Amino acid sequence: MPILALQDVSKSFGALMVADAITFDVPEGQALGIIGPNGAGKSTLFNLITGTIPADTGRVVLDGVDVSSVSPMRRCRMGIGRSFQTPQPFGKLTVFENLLVAGAFGQGKTEAEVADECAAILDRTGLLAKANRPAGGLSLLDRKRLELARAMATGPRLLLLDEIAGGLTDAECAALVETIRELHKAGTTIIWIEHVLHALTAVVERLLVLHFGRVLGIGAPSDIMARREVQEIYLGVEA
Repeated sequence: MPILALQDVSKSFGALMVADAITFDVPEGQALGIIGPNGAGKSTLFNLITGTIPADTGRVVLDGVDVSSVSPMRRCRMGIGRSFQTPQPFGKLTVFENLLVAGAFGQGKTEAEVADECAAILDRTGLLAKANRPAGGLSLLDRKRLELARAMATGPRLLLLDEIAGGLTDAECAALVETIRELHKAGTTIIWIEHVLHALTAVVERLLVLHFGRVLGIGAPSDIMARREVQEIYLGVEA
């Protein structure tokens, strides 16, 4: 049984169709990359999975349970964690306090109950030495690491990453990719939206291409990137 399945999920805002009968599933333990041009509906897809916006039609199934009518908070506590494209930590709280908030609210536990787990996540994401620093003073790389750590603190079985490598230098991107790769090796199922293709292909087993809210293709990264329509639409190449 897949950990996540979308079945003919559609969403429109007036005449604008942002998700058009999207159907795919993700086996537990797999990493799926999502690519597509700006405006393809990638972040909207994450909003549909997390429940931030409701689907008009279709079903979102998490671990065999239809969660289409379940609130975002409940979906989070059922195991869906998410990072956002623009990190917005609680700037006046320390790095560790940011994780305590995420862990307590995301898992429905007390801060004391999640403290040890949060400390371990800081270690895994390379932030332990900065645990007591105010989050507002972090570099971009460390804000990205904190965004990843906060998503992990909610205890996800399914981790959604939204362009987490964007804006980083090559060296910073490589460091972050290594952290994500280690999380995946440890068994975390990942769906990752990204424009930095070499970052994606270093981690994911499958790629899904979105175009105007429709699934253009899904499969092995090498097979997807070799397709003519993907090169034309996503890369802007006349194949």
